[in-house]
Amino acid sequence: MAWDSSRPVPWRRLIREWLIYVAIASVAMLVILRDRLSISIFFGLFVSGPMYLLFGAVLAKFGYARKSYKDLRAERERTAAAKAASSSSARSGAGSATARTRPAPTKRTSTGPSQQRKGTKPKRR
Repeated sequence: MAWDSSRPVPWRRLIREWLIYVAIASVAMLVILRDRLSISIFFGLFVSGPMYLLFGAVLAKFGYARKSYKDLRAERERTAAAKAASSSSARSGAGSATARTRPAPTKRTSTGPSQQRKGTKPKRR
């Protein structure tokens, strides 16, 4: 997609995601680097914020929008409802008189020796 300056940037979502990342990364650094902690590690985490927000804003202006968990959940519920509806209609239509008919034979659907039913022998002359 092309750049469109009128596209909205989801600032709250970007900031929330970055804060969650900083929290998880800080805890991980505290646990992993217990003995070798320095302020530069945390400084690097906080410097990543503006870079993440800038990169996310540019992607949003190009039209990239990741689905949220709410959207994914709604899509999963829609597909589950559609599957349930199709399976219930298939069950109700299974006993009906509208059975599927066989297609007309073609060159590829011959009645040669490989297509004969088991238990029937070919006629000999």
